[in-house]
Formats: sequence, structure tokens, C-alpha cells
Amino acid sequence: MPRKNSLSTSAASPIVSSAHLVSQDSAEMSEFEFGLIVAGNAFHRWIIHCMAAAGLKDLTPLDVLVLHHVTHRARDKRLADICFIMNIEDTHLVNYALKKLQGLGVVVSQKNGKDVTYAATDEGRAYVQRYREIRESCLIDALKADDGLNRDIGELARLLRVLSGMYDQAARAAASL
Repeated sequence: MPRKNSLSTSAASPIVSSAHLVSQDSAEMSEFEFGLIVAGNAFHRWIIHCMAAAGLKDLTPLDVLVLHHVTHRARDKRLADICFIMNIEDTHLVNYALKKLQGLGVVVSQKNGKDVTYAATDEGRAYVQRYREIRESCLIDALKADDGLNRDIGELARLLRVLSGMYDQAARAAASL
């Protein structure tokens, strides 16, 4: 039996940013993509403002994310490893962020044989710690209002990992056309 067109003028029509892409087979995917766009932009705005409140201003979202990753587990990171973990193909973007962070004195590089590795400086770790404190008070404390929200967020994180694999596979398929 064919699926009812989800684009009907009912009260339950999908909330999307690109109605021309909505599929009769999955209007939900278009709703998800619009939610991802809005949530992604809100997340980027949040991390920029949180890091500015921590005292490190004028960073891009990628700069903030790279600083967090370089600080992660207090281990030196190679450019290729940072790109791999963050699922970024364009190493130039991450390299530019690393150079900017080095210029600010929050990241330092070190040559290890043929490899160059990056680590957070004491100053960089202090900014990240302040960011964490602000995140706890402004964001995490808001989760206390709903006991089930953390469980839902965990499930959503799992679903996002699954969908990232689907999008990666679809990108490979599209690149081969």
C-alpha cells in the first residue's frame, strides 16, 4: 500500500527548510535534517559564547572544538588524528585552527620524528577548565529539571552516530556517480 504523502496540508505537516527535498518515503529525514541544521547552529553559537565567557574570544566553532580535542585526555595529537576523530576531510581547516590556537598561546606543537604533534598549554587547559565550569552552570544544570532527558540524549547520541555512518556511505555513493 503506498504511503500517504506527508506533505498534505494537515496540521501534522513536517517542519523542514527545503520542502522540495521532502520524500514521500521519509518526510522524517527532512525534519531531522532541518533539526540538525538548527541544532548545529545553536550548538556553534553556544560554544563560541561559552568560550568567550571563559575569556577566549574571537574563535570560530572549529577553533573551539579543536582546542577541546587537543586538550582531550592530555595526550599529544597529530593533525591526521584530529581530523579523523572529528570526521573532517579538509586538513587545511584544522591546520588553520591549530595555527590560530598556537598564535593565542593555548596550543603548542612539537616535532616527534616525522610527525608534528599538538597539545594544550597550561593556559589552554585553564580556558578549557573555565569553559567546563560555565558549561556546568549554564547548560548541564538545566538538565536537572527533567530526569528522562539524559536518557533521551544518550539515545539521540547513539542515533546520530548511526546516521553519520549512513551519511558517510551516501556521500561515498554520490561521489562515485
